[in-house]
Amino acid sequence: MSAGQGSGGNVLAAICSFFIPGLGQLVQGRLLKAIVMFVLAAVLWIVWLGWIIHLWSILDAALFKPPQD
Repeated sequence: MSAGQGSGGNVLAAICSFFIPGLGQLVQGRLLKAIVMFVLAAVLWIVWLGWIIHLWSILDAALFKPPQD
């Protein structure tokens, strides 16, 4: 399976982030980014701006390209 944009792993990660911001990044093994996305979305949902981070989380997971060795 090819890695990077459009790969099955990225689609799964984007779907995960659709339900919980940061979960897709966690599935991809990016713990720090997952924590940042989750916390920012949680904090900003208080002032109704969490949808911005939520969308960013989905797009970031879908467009992620792992570093080439």
